[in-house]
Amino acid sequence: MRPATIELHIEELVLHGLALGDRYRIADAVQRELTRLFAAQGAPPSLAHNLESARLDVGSFKVAPEARGEAIGVQVAQAVHGGLSS
Repeated sequence: MRPATIELHIEELVLHGLALGDRYRIADAVQRELTRLFAAQGAPPSLAHNLESARLDVGSFKVAPEARGEAIGVQVAQAVHGGLSS
């Protein structure tokens, strides 16, 4: 039995109040963490059917002032995964 293939396309990720220079580090970290979460926890039940959503609001979270792009990306990915799981 082959594992399921998941294709997640994020057209636009809106993060207010973060440095523009961190965008690529954040994006890379989001991709890595989502891959890790899907591998470790499986696909959220909401993805059992072909789900296409124009928008997913995952709420807000606090970022420490000294947080680096990688840590922010992990937080974003966890919020996205949680939003897909609910």
